[in-house]
Amino acid sequence: MAKTDVLSLAILGMLAEQPLHGYQIRKRLGGELGPFRALSYGSLYPCLKRMVASGEIIGDADDDARPTGSKRSRIAYRLTDAGKARLHAELASSTASAWDDETFDVRFSLFTRTDSATRLRILEGRRSRLSEKLEEISEGLARVRERHDAYTAELQRHGLERVEREVEWLDKLIENERSASRGENPHTASAGDN
Repeated sequence: MAKTDVLSLAILGMLAEQPLHGYQIRKRLGGELGPFRALSYGSLYPCLKRMVASGEIIGDADDDARPTGSKRSRIAYRLTDAGKARLHAELASSTASAWDDETFDVRFSLFTRTDSATRLRILEGRRSRLSEKLEEISEGLARVRERHDAYTAELQRHGLERVEREVEWLDKLIENERSASRGENPHTASAGDN
């Protein structure tokens, strides 16, 4: 999934909750979703414009929210039926892009609206991807140690520990998801306990 598609998905998810102005969207994206912490208006507004042109969202002038002394109305964006349909289709999808590094945080933030089977496929896919990454980092660490490069080795070790922690977290989430689908009361940590 391209970066603009991930941004569109994040916007659709936010607008499913309530209409928002561009400033509010940017603030929430930066505060809630890591990949968008440095999102500029130069990236956000063209994406909003494309989404309006595609009929997924609509922008309504909100004269009551106009800053004092300003002649410009603020635009409050909201989902259209087409936007709701796209969001629903995206949330039902569990392709490999759903667990990629660039997409996973956004997909995870929308898990409340995602069915259990799809959540489980995404979590398992993410865990599989990170297992591959662990192998790559371990191999890289071995090569760096052979060169006696202590600083690069330390950086590799740090990356290895970070991925190992995420795999442990995913293992807990997967077990919770499986327990919930069996109707059991999971005794392991919940999604908010890490």
